[in-house]
Amino acid sequence: MAETLLLEIGTEELPASFVSAGVDALPSLVRAKLAELRLSHGEVKAAGTPRRLAVCVEHLATEQPDLDEEVLGPPARVAFDADGKPTKAAQAFAQKLGLDVAGLSRKSTDKGEYLVGRRVEKGAPASALLPAALSEVCAKIPFRKSMRWSDGDVAFGRPVRWLVALLGADELSVEFAGIRSGRITVGHRFLSPGPHPVASAETYVASLRQHHVFVDVDERRRTMVERLHAAATAAGGVLIEDAFLVEENLSLVEEPQVVTGGFDPAFLSLPERVILDVAKGHQRYFGVRDAGGKLLPKYLAVVNTAENPDNVRRGNDRVMRARLADAKFFYETDLATPLAERRKKLEGVVFHKRLGSVADKVLRVERLVPLLGAELGLGDAVVQVALAGAALCKCDLVTLMVGELPELQGEMGTAYALAQGVSADVARVIAEHYQPRGADDPPAPSDAAALVALADRFDTLVGCFAIGQVPTGAADPLALRRAALGVLRTVLDKGWELSLAAAIASAYAAHSGVKLDADVGETRDKLLAFFKQRLRGLLEQELTGSAVDACLAAEADRPHDVALRARALAKIDPGVRALAGEVFKRAANIAKDAPEGEPVAPGEVAAEVHVTERALFAAFAELRQAVGAAHQSRDYPSALGAIAAFAPVLGRYFDDVLVMADDSRVRENRLKLMRQIHRTCSAIAHFNLLAG
Repeated sequence: MAETLLLEIGTEELPASFVSAGVDALPSLVRAKLAELRLSHGEVKAAGTPRRLAVCVEHLATEQPDLDEEVLGPPARVAFDADGKPTKAAQAFAQKLGLDVAGLSRKSTDKGEYLVGRRVEKGAPASALLPAALSEVCAKIPFRKSMRWSDGDVAFGRPVRWLVALLGADELSVEFAGIRSGRITVGHRFLSPGPHPVASAETYVASLRQHHVFVDVDERRRTMVERLHAAATAAGGVLIEDAFLVEENLSLVEEPQVVTGGFDPAFLSLPERVILDVAKGHQRYFGVRDAGGKLLPKYLAVVNTAENPDNVRRGNDRVMRARLADAKFFYETDLATPLAERRKKLEGVVFHKRLGSVADKVLRVERLVPLLGAELGLGDAVVQVALAGAALCKCDLVTLMVGELPELQGEMGTAYALAQGVSADVARVIAEHYQPRGADDPPAPSDAAALVALADRFDTLVGCFAIGQVPTGAADPLALRRAALGVLRTVLDKGWELSLAAAIASAYAAHSGVKLDADVGETRDKLLAFFKQRLRGLLEQELTGSAVDACLAAEADRPHDVALRARALAKIDPGVRALAGEVFKRAANIAKDAPEGEPVAPGEVAAEVHVTERALFAAFAELRQAVGAAHQSRDYPSALGAIAAFAPVLGRYFDDVLVMADDSRVRENRLKLMRQIHRTCSAIAHFNLLAG
């Protein structure tokens, strides 16, 4: 037989992050405990609201299966002493199985003779096993911070007020935090507080829904989004969707209701991003646009109850009005000072105590921009726009608005620059040079902004690595991993052939006057390895790991070139790749001991030459020419096609010819050929890494 299991932990109001943490952790905790109990089951799904965490297990076996298994114990030489008497190891093993030592036997294995015994247990009913197990699950739910209350010694995210534990329609007696479980839950705090009995585990979700609690997270999310869209339509507009706000509001309510509020249209003179961030950052409100995409003086608030929506609206409107009034004051005050005049104040903003102020950083970025521009072959017009943007790119850090809303850095700089008559191309650099801000954010769209983005990140990476500020484990307080990924994503997105080593050297030179701990060589080597790890992770999101590793091993200094080679290699038939890998692995092993120099035609060092050897020499001459031409044009599919066609010729050569011939001249010539074959092909990829 099978039943549905329900555990609900009722609490005082949990923070939103605690609800998410509990819902994420419960399924794995329950699965692990049920595996220990040998209880088979179906889907395990967690649910939660600010006042409860719950987990339901479908098709849970109501009884353990009987157990009859052979258990391997300690080696016989350890289990018995020289006189054949059982040692403590044998006695402990027997006790563990509930047997006498005489009930054990010996068994020969590949590792020698071992003591064995049979464990036989009658399966117990789930109802007898689950109470203690569920109590343990409650105690293991992780929270960022836990608290104790009353005189109890149990710690939990918030005080526990009730427990529900049911197996089907039957109550389980679970005890946790001084509370004994039953079937009584509570509904919505204001709309249906309860108490309410839960008839069975199967009816739990539907029962709570009747009492204004949407305990299923997915259902609550769908309901909230549907009601937001409906409210936006009723307000004459379209919802501005925001995944962050959806998740933030999701764990703040038990039944999502939406209240529509508004603000004085005069505030629409503020930049749109300011209005949306005021609503989002302080109040977690959604914005609304009209059909033409223009922001409306409306907002949508997700609330836990809308019994008196007019009261809620009036209160929310007052808060929004005050917040927007502050923002308007900041904006108008900031506009009174030209952005360029704020640069002097950056000298008072510390970038890093070893690397100077933000003003120092801007100077280094300005030095680096033309160097990177030349390396990338960008035109003078792009470099000049980038330089003008770099000069202003950090100036908004000392504005009132960014001081109040730090997430608007860059955005406000662009807004102020445009309002003060700076060209649109230069102004865009200020906001775009921060891109990509995260995994879901695209790289800077304009070449000038992308150039400044690279200069900014290389300055940070080189400076930090040169003073020993290297990420360790999960610790990365300066977000250097994100900076490196920003460089790589920008280069790949633009298709720029940038040498990381050259960029690192230029950024190091720009730090003249700064006392650094590591020289340019040490800094370059550490950073190249750091970039290589990040590039591998990026490319493995779309390509097989072996293809990526083979191309990275060949050369990892130019990320876009690595990506082109890896994508071309990944498209080759896996069987062909594996065959080439095996053949070139043998060539690579032989080439390790080969002398330098060019091989000559086999007929020049031996009177008799096998036809396969002549064929290999001729095929390699054609291959070298094809690979060289393809490498110059970045036509890697053609180069790899030529290498794939060459692999069988090399394979036949190994079958027919002994490379390590007795004649030293012949042997040396063949070794030189192996070295040149390996060198030519390894410029594209280390094919030996493709072998199994």
